[in-house]
Amino acid sequence: MRQMVLIRHGQSQWNLENRFTGWVDVPLSSHGEEEAREAGEKLKPYQFDLAFTSLLMRAQETLRLILVASNQSGIPIEKTEALNERMYGELQGLNKDETIKQYGEEQVKLWRRSYDVQPPGGESLKDTAARVLPYYQQTIWPAVQAGKRIIVAAHGNSLRAMVMHIDGLSPNEVLELNIPTGMPLVYEFDDTGAVTRHEYL
Repeated sequence: MRQMVLIRHGQSQWNLENRFTGWVDVPLSSHGEEEAREAGEKLKPYQFDLAFTSLLMRAQETLRLILVASNQSGIPIEKTEALNERMYGELQGLNKDETIKQYGEEQVKLWRRSYDVQPPGGESLKDTAARVLPYYQQTIWPAVQAGKRIIVAAHGNSLRAMVMHIDGLSPNEVLELNIPTGMPLVYEFDDTGAVTRHEYL
């Protein structure tokens, strides 16, 4: 049995303020910190050999709080830009409701929820997957195959790209996929790499 846990960072300050965050390095809110600690409590029965996270503080702090709460602070951690959130370009920092007033609901929905439409100066989900998946396939998955117990603390869209690949979702199916903040998603695989368990804790 091979095991991997994915977790989206806890609520950030800009999640709380309903802003497009992307690559802006904003901290967790107090609620996000509590989400991370609660995730750590849920993950106490799980032992990890290796962790992966992005270069952004909200993911790194979520991982740190989880490892402290689950008494696993000493494990190796790999940090990479490949796991960063989707880059929202000119939308970063803008309030989502105000952006809808400026550009219209349909346009903002297209930027947020389409697979291959880029916001101005930013990445589509397809672009995000194009940097996340090579790292997953070349670095994370080989560690899972080797029997390492893995936790990945990242972001809504970088994790959506991974789940799309793991679960074989189509570009249309992934548009309906929402990954909640601070909730561990456990995958288990058999020796062939087939998913045998897939559930939120």
